[in-house]
Amino acid sequence: MAAQCRDLEGWRVLSVLREFDFTLCFEEGVILSTLLSLFVLAVATRAWHLFRRSSRDLSRKSHLILRVKEVLLALAFGVSVTKLALVLVQKREVAVLWPFVLEPIALLFAVLLTHLNHTRTRSSSTTLLLFWPCYAAGVAIWTRSYTWNGFSGHSVILGSEWAVVLLGFLSLGLESKSPDDSASDVAEHPTITANIYSICSFSWLTPLLRKGVDVPITEDDLPCLAPSDESEKLGEKLHRALGKHSSIWVALFTTYGGPYLLAGCFKIVQDSLAFVQPQLLRWFLLFITNYQTAKDWNFIGGPSAFEGFAIALIMFVASMIQTVIVHQYFQICFETGMRVRAGLVTNIYKKALVISNDERGRASGDIVNLMSVDASRLQDLCTYGLIIVSGPYQITLAFISLYNLLGWSAFTGVGIMIFSIPLNTIIARYLKTMQETQMKNRDRRTRLMSELLANIKSIKLYAWEYAFMRRILHVRNDLELKMLKKIGIATAMNNTLWGGIPLLVAFSSLAVASIFSDKPLTADVIFPAISLFMLLQFPLAMFSQVTSSVIEAMVSVNRLSSFLHAEELQQDATTRVEKSSLSSGEVVLSIKGGEFAWTKSDVQSVLEDINLTVRKGELVGVLGRVGAGKSSLLSAIIGDMRKIEGEVTLYGSVSYAAQNAWIMSATVRDNILFSHEYDEVFYNLVVEACALKPDLVLLPQGDLTEVGEKGITLSGGQRARVALARAVYARADLVLLDDVLAAVDAHVARHVFDNVIGPQGLLATKARILLTNSVAYLKYFDELVYLRRGIILEQGPFSVLMANPDSEVRKLVQNYAANGSSSGTTTPHASGFATPALSEGDDPTLLAEAEVVTEKVIVRRQSYTRALVAPIPSVREASSTGLSKEHSEQGRVKKEVYLQYMQAASKTGFFFLVLAITLQQVVSVMSTYMLRLWGEHNRQLGKNLGLRDPYLLGYGLANLASIGLGATGALLLWVYCTLRSSKYLHDSMLDSVLHAPLSFFDLTPIGRIMNLFSRDIYVVDQVLGRVIMNLLRTSAICISIILVITFSFPPFMLVVLPLTWFYVRVTLYYLATSRELKRLDAVSRSPIFAWFSESLAGLSTIRAFNHQPIFIANNARRLDRNQMCYLPSVSINRWLAVRLEFVGSVIILCAALFAVMAVMKSNVDAGLVGLVLSYALNTTGALNWLVRSASEVEQNVVSVERIIHYAKGLPSEAPFELLDKKPPCGWPAAGKVEFCEYSTRYRPELDFVLKDISITINPREKIGICGRTGAGKSSLLLALFRIIEPCSGKILIDGVDITKIGLHDLRSSIAIVPQSPDLFEGTLRENIDPLGEHQDVDIWTALQHVHLKSYVEDLPEGLDSPVQEGGASLSAGQRQLLCFARALLYKSKILVLDEATSAVDLDTDSEIQDIIRGPTFNDVTILTIAHRLNTIIDYDRILVLAEGSVAEFDSPTILLADKSSHFYAMAHEAGLIQDEGPDGVET
Repeated sequence: MAAQCRDLEGWRVLSVLREFDFTLCFEEGVILSTLLSLFVLAVATRAWHLFRRSSRDLSRKSHLILRVKEVLLALAFGVSVTKLALVLVQKREVAVLWPFVLEPIALLFAVLLTHLNHTRTRSSSTTLLLFWPCYAAGVAIWTRSYTWNGFSGHSVILGSEWAVVLLGFLSLGLESKSPDDSASDVAEHPTITANIYSICSFSWLTPLLRKGVDVPITEDDLPCLAPSDESEKLGEKLHRALGKHSSIWVALFTTYGGPYLLAGCFKIVQDSLAFVQPQLLRWFLLFITNYQTAKDWNFIGGPSAFEGFAIALIMFVASMIQTVIVHQYFQICFETGMRVRAGLVTNIYKKALVISNDERGRASGDIVNLMSVDASRLQDLCTYGLIIVSGPYQITLAFISLYNLLGWSAFTGVGIMIFSIPLNTIIARYLKTMQETQMKNRDRRTRLMSELLANIKSIKLYAWEYAFMRRILHVRNDLELKMLKKIGIATAMNNTLWGGIPLLVAFSSLAVASIFSDKPLTADVIFPAISLFMLLQFPLAMFSQVTSSVIEAMVSVNRLSSFLHAEELQQDATTRVEKSSLSSGEVVLSIKGGEFAWTKSDVQSVLEDINLTVRKGELVGVLGRVGAGKSSLLSAIIGDMRKIEGEVTLYGSVSYAAQNAWIMSATVRDNILFSHEYDEVFYNLVVEACALKPDLVLLPQGDLTEVGEKGITLSGGQRARVALARAVYARADLVLLDDVLAAVDAHVARHVFDNVIGPQGLLATKARILLTNSVAYLKYFDELVYLRRGIILEQGPFSVLMANPDSEVRKLVQNYAANGSSSGTTTPHASGFATPALSEGDDPTLLAEAEVVTEKVIVRRQSYTRALVAPIPSVREASSTGLSKEHSEQGRVKKEVYLQYMQAASKTGFFFLVLAITLQQVVSVMSTYMLRLWGEHNRQLGKNLGLRDPYLLGYGLANLASIGLGATGALLLWVYCTLRSSKYLHDSMLDSVLHAPLSFFDLTPIGRIMNLFSRDIYVVDQVLGRVIMNLLRTSAICISIILVITFSFPPFMLVVLPLTWFYVRVTLYYLATSRELKRLDAVSRSPIFAWFSESLAGLSTIRAFNHQPIFIANNARRLDRNQMCYLPSVSINRWLAVRLEFVGSVIILCAALFAVMAVMKSNVDAGLVGLVLSYALNTTGALNWLVRSASEVEQNVVSVERIIHYAKGLPSEAPFELLDKKPPCGWPAAGKVEFCEYSTRYRPELDFVLKDISITINPREKIGICGRTGAGKSSLLLALFRIIEPCSGKILIDGVDITKIGLHDLRSSIAIVPQSPDLFEGTLRENIDPLGEHQDVDIWTALQHVHLKSYVEDLPEGLDSPVQEGGASLSAGQRQLLCFARALLYKSKILVLDEATSAVDLDTDSEIQDIIRGPTFNDVTILTIAHRLNTIIDYDRILVLAEGSVAEFDSPTILLADKSSHFYAMAHEAGLIQDEGPDGVET
């Protein structure tokens, strides 16, 4: 009975009686019944899942909402049952009974689902939210058919049906609120409680965007990651998968592939919908044609206007569904990409911590590349990879649709498209080779630039700015910009080709169809065909790109695979036995019969037959020559080496200080704590014992000062002591110290030994192994081990080894004692706290007293337990940024920046560019208008005229003009505007940087300036032009679309105003937040790479402390922090696109509705409607691109802003040359220097470094300058060169005031040999004489004087031999000698030496002193700063500075005769004078 159809029309689908309608039986029996059945099924499945969850606690408000929802649905159920009773009892006529029976059942199920969902989940029920709108649509269709003959007799059933729908919608309103009404926490992701509508429209992001409009977004505003997206979990899942599958592809797919498959399905549905649109357009145009024809001929049976409105609505709905689906697809792809990257990076990092030494051959740069380049490539592949499937599908669909429209002639166009692909590939290849050449040019320029910045002090002292500028500008203007011009032309051609091919394709297909087709080509064929050709453009363009990125990804996967499957460290190399506490004398380390090698392939072991036992409280010393295997022994203990045989057992924990101190880019305190908990008392003891107190006082923020990467802000000695403090603070049972005393001054070494390592030190109760080359402390060791060639030659206590006459240790001590201590030759530190040494002849009572004092300390020391590991900080706790903040604007880029850029690029050029783009758009509209006229013409004729048709020719010519104008615009942009702006911006910035004073370079990291010269200049060269072109083009398209629709249907203006308001609001929301999110993403990305390369540098330390889990967790934390910033920056693009495409869909809807109204009221032809709709269909894309390109322009113009800041905003030195104040020719002729009451400081806010200096230095005098650290010695020289300008007083050279002449005239007249010998990449000749002013003969003479002639003659290329960057191919001594050769060439009357012999050995030093005293420099005034006082002891006069003032200025003999003089005290400390006295104390 239920399946009976009681309607006249029976079970057919379309009604014969009513226009454009289904039959009642189809509506009730199929549409409504199917909806209800599917709903019941979905509820049953969902309920079964929910029954297995436990209930949540509800708030009172939430309880109330649930009750109201249940009451509403119960009422609906009551109404539905009543209606069913009416139908059954009163035998009311209904076509099919099914839906009336199913409806109450469905409502019962709805009550059940509402209850379960509200009490057991935290988000609204998707099933309910989707069911009610669909059911309402079904009921609406049914109502139209049901009431076709009027309402009489149907009112009760109809009323009750709509009552059910209304009650359902009321419950739906409440259902859309989340059941969990607790205050939302930033700590969780909003999608957890968001409903299906919010997820589809990305409304869960709106609160964030709303905030972004008022205040700049910070990291604290961003939602946390969903727990399943945290790096640790993602990495763990991939790690398990890699264990099961050898192929990375398979592992990645099994781990993250589920959602990606869903995205694939979404993509296929979206592609199908995209091709439904042209079919709908064709249907709509057919409707217009038929309606118009029926109206013209007064047919009665024409189509009803309702059909037109229905098609318009269907187009709108289809376009909205397409929007929702495509953005869910993108969101899933981006999320998958993010997961793939996180999983890979986590696993690469874990692997890097355990990779074996055989594999350590990979440079750390390569491993960082795996992480930055290869993991990112796979991430990018996830974004567009599905096009491999979707591209061919789209192309197939397009072919089928085109064949249906145009027949075989469509394939003419397809042929041209396919032919264009290889053409495009050829251009792409050509572009790629040019880009590669350009990369080399850019690398060459950045190398020159980084050399210039690294050696800026020398360049300023030698006045070589112009020489370097010429070298850089040669590469920039003669190579780089010329290539840029070629690239510009090729890019312009490429763009023209891509813009022109679709036009050519459309024209050729239509022309061929016009000749061969019998059917007239009317609007309903032409416009759908054109929109199909436009659809084809995307898959064809993307397909070639995606294939190349798939190939790149395959290469990356192979690299990743070889790395992740590489061999790991031996797990059983050392056995660690955890012991909570050890008592004194217990064994901490035991090695029995150990044999170790670094790699598998080593023929010979590095260490053989090692037997060593170390107990708690023992101090073991390891001695041996360079390369004997001392450090290898420590590596073997840590487990870094391959154990070939024997056993190594460690009891308790280990700490380690490496020979090259490894410092992290963090605060000094973090470096010492090393992830342990902060214990203030012990921490202060450690800092004091490691002699770090005085150093910390000097740092700007004490121990909370950030040290740069690799501890760049600390001196070598400070780095060594911080690393030692880290090893001490850990309070481990075994402390391994690799020659930690080598990098510090002698008196500091003594302090550290006494307070940390020695028998009274902080570590006295711990087992410690110290590698040392110093003999001074051997008597304090409990045991000594002497290594030779990897074998323990001798082992035992100091006294036993000294008693054996043949012992190596004894020989070592005797030789050392005979030669005397070398540590005496260094100038003592200004800190002046040397710990007195206790030597053999000391008073025993003193020793006893010392022991009493230290006993107290030892009592305290026994209680030092191991340091506890601190908890890992949360993701939001910011990692360190760096030393000084970079100049960065917040908010919008100022208008002036755009104006300055346009001026740099030429305003005329810009004007013509805009003109070309506008004309191109005008011509394009004309060509579409031609199509309209052509279609109407064919309709009236009823046939095609082929190529004789004037409209077709007009269309072709308009297309040609459009292509031509496009090419003109592109060439104007690339070849004229971009080149001009690039040249102007780079040259003015370079000029400004070279004129900046030295203080600017002291405060600004080189990396920051380099970034401007590499990345920002690249943006101006190659990115900015492209994005500006896109913006201008898209703006022109958008304006033309609005104008075309408005002119055709003037009422459209009414819709434009609210839509424009909405569009502008959305855009403002987007731009404000998107800008900040981009910045946050960039800021949070660099710590990942920094941490990675840092960890690679400190692998041994991390492994020794057993801190791998902590470092892995920290890496995951940094990754999570970046993902947290990255995800919203991707989702926000989806948020924008959904809203803009909604605007586009509304425009399509309005255009179609106006067309239907116009055709009803007046005469409108299908051609005009086709024209309008084909423009309306483009709006979605155009509006989206408009905002995108505007935001891209804004993001990239920031580079111009930064460049302009450097070009206009930097401080500048005095002019290089003053033409009206040139010094006399041959100046300085005598070399007399006078300081007249001279005072100066480095910066206005700092103290004076020189105070009232008044001295006269006579011609040909040799003056030695000395003083403690910070006395002002170097400042005196900088003042002479005007690196710092005077605050008062003046300096005269031969009577000329140096502040009155140009800097180059001054600096090129004084010769200097600076403290740091700077060399540049190039030849030896270029290094000795960069300005090319001297003959080879002079250069050889200079080399002879500095004892380098024979060395250079032996080189294969002589003076043309290459010098590597920074002079890496020469030793430090040779570099200083080359600088001497430079000074000799200058032949100046004044020579300045700034600690010029610090890097050479004693023999070379004496040779240089001979040159200085020799005939070459007889008539030259020489000023020398010296640490080694013996080099200046025979000068004419000595200038002693103290705190920036002249302390003494007299001949050395007079100063030494006065025992109270400063100079005497310094000479005495340096061991140049011996005190005669009973004590015979010698320093």
